[in-house]
Amino acid sequence: MIEPDLALGARLFDELKALGADAGGGITRDTYGPGEQAAHDLMARTAHALGLAVRVDAALNLYLTLPGLDRAAPAVMTGSHLDSVPRGGNYDGAAGVVAGLCVLAGWRAAGAQPRCDVTVMGIRAEESAWFPVSYIGSKAAFGLLGAADLQAPRFDTARPLAAHLQDWGGQPGLLRAGAAALQASRVAAFVELHIEQGPVLLEAGLQAGVVSGICGSLHYRQARATGRYAHSGATPRAHRQDAVVAVAELIAGLQQAWIEMEQQGHELTLTFGQLNTDSRQADFSKVCGRVDFCIDIRSRHPETLRHMDGRVRQAVAAIGAARGVSFDLGPQTGSQPAAMDVSLRRALKAAADAAGVACGEMPSGAGHDSAIFANQGVPTAMLFVRNANGSHNPDEAMDLADFGAATRVMARVLADRAALAPAPGSAT
Repeated sequence: MIEPDLALGARLFDELKALGADAGGGITRDTYGPGEQAAHDLMARTAHALGLAVRVDAALNLYLTLPGLDRAAPAVMTGSHLDSVPRGGNYDGAAGVVAGLCVLAGWRAAGAQPRCDVTVMGIRAEESAWFPVSYIGSKAAFGLLGAADLQAPRFDTARPLAAHLQDWGGQPGLLRAGAAALQASRVAAFVELHIEQGPVLLEAGLQAGVVSGICGSLHYRQARATGRYAHSGATPRAHRQDAVVAVAELIAGLQQAWIEMEQQGHELTLTFGQLNTDSRQADFSKVCGRVDFCIDIRSRHPETLRHMDGRVRQAVAAIGAARGVSFDLGPQTGSQPAAMDVSLRRALKAAADAAGVACGEMPSGAGHDSAIFANQGVPTAMLFVRNANGSHNPDEAMDLADFGAATRVMARVLADRAALAPAPGSAT
């Protein structure tokens, strides 16, 4: 076992934090903006210093490669994304790229060379908080980004994805034509290290978790309930078309549907992450005539997503008729569930056991780029690192000792899949 360069990892985390720090706390590495670009530039500089091959594709995904003895063989890949949600934490996504560079830095220092290329991928635009499209970078890498996706507006600028991409030197025309930087047949395996984004590992006393599968999602990002504004004192209950009451009833009803579905054996989550009245018209002394909201449904099982979607549609029809309120759910977006490769899952668990790392197995409720790799037919696995305080907030608290333990586990699996050949006389 060649030791990963964990000192490099600690330095990179410090530099990433300094590059993306918000004045009010937290980290913002905006998708196809200065924050994400600064992180990509840092990883490219680091790779150049290590003597790795560096390239980008039409979507500006970053590929940092230690060449193998057989350049024609399918590559072993690792990595993750480098963007963040607004005012997020320092480790979500970035930990996977940093871990990959730690592994390759250790191999370079030991003079070891893999049989095939081993590539760390810095993936663009995984966080759909910026554009209403899931997995932009990994979809683009496989030629799966559609023309409509390139016209999706960024939430804060309203400019299309294609324009932001072009600002930084990307090539939206090639993506529109379906150009692919990756082919599944040319990728022997993809292993993504990522912080856990919930409390499961922490509560179980485990340092790491092998992911069994990644949830798919169904989103209504731009839903609206439209009633009628009226005077709060002069309008009797029977004459009201109150959008707030209608949406409150929808939320309560779907929460009950979630409970019932869990009792029937379904596995899912349901979230209303945004709920807004119109600040230009809503008032203390008015019955509310408009509420904008969103719905996020997630499950590993497509039939569960379809079933809950049916419950949503039934509820808005019934509540709308009863309350005199019209519901417009807007466009539906989402992502497909993905199962992780059984052989890689076993290899990760065996490597953890051999290293004395407390490791369990768990599903991922959040989406990850690994889902795209897996659904393209690439043998894919994920390894979660214990992380306090969840993610998508400034208080992410991954311990560097846990990061080191998980990185060593991943390194064992990557070395095995790439048939790593240590230099003569090196310590293993």
